[in-house]
Amino acid sequence: MTSPLSPAERLARLRLARSENVGPVTFRDLLEHFGNALAALDALPDLASRGGARRSIKIASAADAEAELAKTEKTGARILVLGDEDFPPRLAAVDPPPPVISVAGDVALLARKSIAIVGSRNASAAGRRIAATMAETLGAEGYAVVSGLARGIDTSAHRASLASGTIAVLAGGLDIVYPEENRELQTAIASQGALVSEMPPGTSPQARHFPRRNRLISGLSLAVVVVEAALRSGSLITARFALEQGRDVFAVPGSPLDPRAQGANRLIKDGAPLVENAQDVIAALAEPLGRRFGEPDPPSYAPRDASAIAADSDARTRILSALGPTPTPLDEIVRQASASVPLVRAVLLELELAGRLHRDPGDRVSLLPEEA
Repeated sequence: MTSPLSPAERLARLRLARSENVGPVTFRDLLEHFGNALAALDALPDLASRGGARRSIKIASAADAEAELAKTEKTGARILVLGDEDFPPRLAAVDPPPPVISVAGDVALLARKSIAIVGSRNASAAGRRIAATMAETLGAEGYAVVSGLARGIDTSAHRASLASGTIAVLAGGLDIVYPEENRELQTAIASQGALVSEMPPGTSPQARHFPRRNRLISGLSLAVVVVEAALRSGSLITARFALEQGRDVFAVPGSPLDPRAQGANRLIKDGAPLVENAQDVIAALAEPLGRRFGEPDPPSYAPRDASAIAADSDARTRILSALGPTPTPLDEIVRQASASVPLVRAVLLELELAGRLHRDPGDRVSLLPEEA
């Protein structure tokens, strides 16, 4: 059991998460290295400089963070930072966990056993009916239903589980309605269920935000059920995140003649269990050979000895030489540079803060050209 965060540390974690070039991986690495966000904030300018930054890194001010807290509370929502007592345990166990989420509605719902139902926006009538029936049954069995509030499958799942408990994860700020046709549903979920977002208030959803939303959908859930999905769809991205997070992925089969079923059918070909109803999902989750896990302990951080991961010029040169424009796995960089994992991660952290590193799926990284 970890101690509650002090008000100063809570504010510092929000500031750190909103500072330039600090994503979930960098946030986690900074806390692991420095032990707290207050120390990490103080170190940001020096770390970015060592990574090759040509200008000062933009650090979120205390005033900016306090303004975000006030704006969020004005909308009837609240901000949870990693380490808060109410931060969802399953999200805290994701690697890396989201640094900050905003929640409108019933925060306690996020700790309930949950199953995600996702699928096509352009869903068939049969697909929408399957999603609704499955969501209603799961709700009756005590599961909260998680989805992304998109039209089609998501909407059907949310409506059917509104009375029993539904969680909608948004790609934009909680005060932004998207899609507009779901305005009434979004309001109802804020009142009867829970809305969740990583984005600050006022943020309009953009294409780059949806993978982060999908990662939260799977992270909040014990399992993900794909009802209908094209071969190139956000639902398959959610399924990939689920597998990376150790969650179960199930798929409802569809006609091979329907492009909306090709993604779910591909998942089944690749080994995802075929399910036809909620009872199939519940039975599969009860199997002892499944990837079961209990409620994880929240992460705790203690300061490291800075000298243990201080890169000398030779080590830094070897690590930089192993990087290039092609995404490279972390373990390959460790092997080529003959350096320890903490040392490589420390150099990558500096490069990312300097805006010179791009992170790709599968723990791969690539080097961006230095600013002119």
